[in-house]
Amino acid sequence: MISVNTYALPVVLDMMRNAEILGIKVHTLENGTTVIDCGVRENGCHEAGLQFLKVCAGGLIEPTIVHQPISGQVFPFVHLTVKHPIIACLGSQKAGWVIRRNNFFAMGSGPARALALKPKGTYQAIQYHDTSDIAIIALEAGVLPDEDICSYIAEKCGVKPKNLYALVASTRSIVGSIQISGRIVTMAMHKLEDMGYDLSNIVNAAGRSPVAPIKNTFEQAMGVTNDCNIYYGSVMISTRLYSDEFSRITSDNSEMYGRPFYELFKNANYDFVNIGSYLGFSPAELTVNDCTTGKIYHFGRLNEEVLLESFNAIYDKI
Repeated sequence: MISVNTYALPVVLDMMRNAEILGIKVHTLENGTTVIDCGVRENGCHEAGLQFLKVCAGGLIEPTIVHQPISGQVFPFVHLTVKHPIIACLGSQKAGWVIRRNNFFAMGSGPARALALKPKGTYQAIQYHDTSDIAIIALEAGVLPDEDICSYIAEKCGVKPKNLYALVASTRSIVGSIQISGRIVTMAMHKLEDMGYDLSNIVNAAGRSPVAPIKNTFEQAMGVTNDCNIYYGSVMISTRLYSDEFSRITSDNSEMYGRPFYELFKNANYDFVNIGSYLGFSPAELTVNDCTTGKIYHFGRLNEEVLLESFNAIYDKI
């Protein structure tokens, strides 16, 4: 059985060895937990973002940065291919663990989820769990976790605090931008999961999405990072079973389509619940290869107008 925690560990250790080069910093808490600041107090870099992204997916993706034009302007894109898409995307990378404790809040993704079974329904659906003495969690948070938070995470994972590795990046960091764009395939897989599609039919998956520029506030960063996937993220899937459900995955199915996410987020009082999941967790376009018939299907579209508006917008002060 593939252990996403064990498979991701060499990437984590490599990040620790090259921390200074990557612009990240390693902290060891008194309880022994290793906390790696990849974009909270530290700046990080593109390479740190790629390694953070690989850890998030349990070492089962191969990400690269490619520079491509959007309406004549050149921007960095994350390109990725996925091994074992069900385990990599839903079993590891999915941001499925909301961690609220005291004044700390983070979205948890990464291999540790497969030990804590967060959320349990996902792991029941994909029939996967991990067995490992070490746990690796990736946290999207604006502050670093303390001993209490890390002990709590370790307990939920069934490991000792000294065997927990926590990688942390703020949404408004280059690592945060890369890891959110790198969720593009997972977004499509998550949609299929919600629709009840039999994910065991997925053979291969790949994707690409532009890397968002760093914004001044968390709220602005949430807007622009989501717009990268909603309006310019592409997913390619090969499957043994085509279904009409694929046509409903792309973001242009949403009634809210066509407006920058920050605008929607602000109007919703910065609460995702008031926006709904259809737009916020949908890729711009999807290409499906039905391996049984050999047919190719394409849905959605790239929207450079809204994306560039999001990139260049001068936001109101919050």
